[in-house]
Amino acid sequence: MIPVSSLPGLNAALNSASALLLFAGYLFIRSRKVVAHKLCMLSAFTASGLFLISYLTYHYQVGSVPFKGQGWSRVVYFSVLISHTVLAAAIVPLVLVTLTRALRGSFDRHKRIARWTLPLWLYVSVTGVLIYWMLYG
Repeated sequence: MIPVSSLPGLNAALNSASALLLFAGYLFIRSRKVVAHKLCMLSAFTASGLFLISYLTYHYQVGSVPFKGQGWSRVVYFSVLISHTVLAAAIVPLVLVTLTRALRGSFDRHKRIARWTLPLWLYVSVTGVLIYWMLYG
């Protein structure tokens, strides 16, 4: 069993993995390597799903973690946190629709929504890591 105190680091690692897999998946589809793209995107989905389970487990047990920074770092932190939180809530249905369209073979519709989903999902993954560093680093 993983100690609760290790979950923030695990969360950052899962967010990092998700971001790297998303970027690799993007590069693969641009190179028309569809199987590699699919593998990367399903792996990013898995990493994000594991992150969500770990994140909810941690915050259920620990609660909210206050930001201890002062001055301009508070403004930066809360700007990143607010945009991250809003987009994290929005990304879940976007990812599910994008993934469903791809798995059903509705590639024109998949591509239309993926143009929005990818950059937002990447933003959420990368800012999740930034938030980790600002809180625990």
